[in-house]
Amino acid sequence: MLAFVGVSGLGCLSLREVVQASRRQIDALPTGDARRAGLTAFVSRLYWHCHFIQKLESEPELEFRNMHRGYDGLREADWNPAHFQALSEGRSGWPLVDACVAMLNHTGWLNFRMRAMLVSVAAYPLWLHWQPVGTWLARQFLDYEPGIHWSQMQMQAGTTGINASRVYNPIKQARDHDPHGHFVRQWLPALRRVPDNWLFEPWRMPAKLQQQCGVKVGVDIAQPLVDLETATHRAKARVYAIRGRSEVKAAKAAIVEKHGSRKRPMPRRPAKPIAGAWVQTELEF
Repeated sequence: MLAFVGVSGLGCLSLREVVQASRRQIDALPTGDARRAGLTAFVSRLYWHCHFIQKLESEPELEFRNMHRGYDGLREADWNPAHFQALSEGRSGWPLVDACVAMLNHTGWLNFRMRAMLVSVAAYPLWLHWQPVGTWLARQFLDYEPGIHWSQMQMQAGTTGINASRVYNPIKQARDHDPHGHFVRQWLPALRRVPDNWLFEPWRMPAKLQQQCGVKVGVDIAQPLVDLETATHRAKARVYAIRGRSEVKAAKAAIVEKHGSRKRPMPRRPAKPIAGAWVQTELEF
């Protein structure tokens, strides 16, 4: 474990210290040690952390308006307060989505994939604008970081103009990542007696089976707000229609120039210091 005490003596840990300590640990590990790859990937994520924070610093309006202004008006006029309320209360009707909201409300945390899925469901089948959804999530996340949060909201909603669409099917995600329903059953107690083959689409259960399982769809678990396949197909078509416009394509280059990542090799680390020698804190990053 990496541990430092900052100059204030309060245990503050700077990003620079984490990077330097990680590099020292990589250098200390033998070639071929699997931990080197893990630490190298960790350092890479720290670079991405700074990249996204810099996006918001260079354009603070990203919290409030589309990165690509060609997408203005795409969702704003279609705001559905009933859809938003149901989503934020964990009543979307899709078990994995509602389980994630239950966990988020209880713990203030979700892993990245489930965060992305929540935003995707909000932005596509529920067709909700990313900004109010992002404000709700920002108030829930214990680790809310504005620079990362708002760029990710727009990436998942498809309004950056420079990122590929990320559309997550909540039923497929449940089958892929919670095949035995452990997560869903933990956070949605009403579904604990539902068999695996009905767990992620409980609205399809016959009434007699619902009675046997002690769950009533529409009462204990909501009916889905929309037909997932139809609503997602319609949403993607609307986004792709804007993406295909010549003026929208033309404006993409300026966004890439301002916000695109600048991939380059990791900065070369200085030679290891002589044991016992005082070393100034390095300034290169």
